[in-house]
Amino acid sequence: MQSIEEFHKEKAKWLPKNLSQELGQFNVFKLEERGSCSPNPVHYQRRDFYKIAVSSGTYVYHYADKSIKADGPTLMFFNPQVPYTYEAFPGGSLGYFCIFRDEFFTEHIRNGIHTLPMFIPGNNPSYKLTEAQFTIVSGIFDKMLNEINSDYKYKYDLIRNYVTELIHFALKVQPTETLYEQTDANSRITAVFTELLERQFPIESLSQRYTMRSAKDFASQLSVHVNHLNRAIRATTGKTTTEHISERLTSEAKALLKHTSWNVSEISYVLGFDDPTHFNHFFKKQTATTPTQYRR
Repeated sequence: MQSIEEFHKEKAKWLPKNLSQELGQFNVFKLEERGSCSPNPVHYQRRDFYKIAVSSGTYVYHYADKSIKADGPTLMFFNPQVPYTYEAFPGGSLGYFCIFRDEFFTEHIRNGIHTLPMFIPGNNPSYKLTEAQFTIVSGIFDKMLNEINSDYKYKYDLIRNYVTELIHFALKVQPTETLYEQTDANSRITAVFTELLERQFPIESLSQRYTMRSAKDFASQLSVHVNHLNRAIRATTGKTTTEHISERLTSEAKALLKHTSWNVSEISYVLGFDDPTHFNHFFKKQTATTPTQYRR
C-alpha cells in the first residue's frame, strides 16, 4: 500500500512543508505544476488516502474491472479500497487534485466519508462537467491552494469545508455511466487481484494474520460478483482464483517453515487457519508432504 508520504516522494521527490502533521495530512496540487501524469501506465496500487481530481485533459483510469475514459472536464473520486492506475494521453492537461486520509473527515461527516456514494467501491466515481462547471470546481481548488499556503490558524477547517463543497457539488451531478469502457477487462481485474493477493505478504510477525482466503473475499473487496472474478482470472491465466490463492499461500507457508522458528500451530494461525489440522491437510494436499516433514 502506498502511503501519503510515499506519494509525495514518488511524484514530487520531496515532502512539502505544507503537508499537515495533523490527522488527515491534506494537500492539494495543480496538475501541470506537479507533473503528476506519466506517459506510461503505472502499476495498480492501493493507497492509504482518498483522492479528488478535476482535469480537462484526456486520461483512461483503470479502476477495479472498469476503465474510465476522462476526455474533457471530468471530476473524479478515488477511495483507498480499490487499486487503480491510469494512462495519460499526449497534449497536456489542466486541472487540480487533492489527497487526504480518512482521518481528515473523522467526526465531520455522519457515518464517515467512505459511506458517500462516490467513495463506495463499485459505484461510479466519475462526473462529466461542462466548461462552466469546470470553472466552478477549479475555483474551489484555487481556494484550497490559497488557503493551504496561508498562515490562517483555522485553515484546515476552512479547507475541509471546500472539500465538502466539492462532494456536494458532485452529488448534485449525475455520475457519468458513459465514461466506462470494458475493453480488456479480464486482464485488468486479474492485475488488480494479483496486486491485492501479493499485498497480503510477506507475513513478518506473529501479530499479522492472512484473512483473504477465498475468491469471495477478493470479489467483495473489488465489488464484483465472484463468478465474474473467477471467469476473468481463468480467461487470463488458465487457473482458477482458488488455485492462485492456494499457490501463494503454500509459497508463504514454505518460507515460514524454512526461515522462522515459529511452530506449526503459530504458522497455521498467521496464515488464517483456525485449526492446525486444517493447515496440515492443506499443505499436504499442495505439496504431498506434511509441514513437519518439509521443515526437516
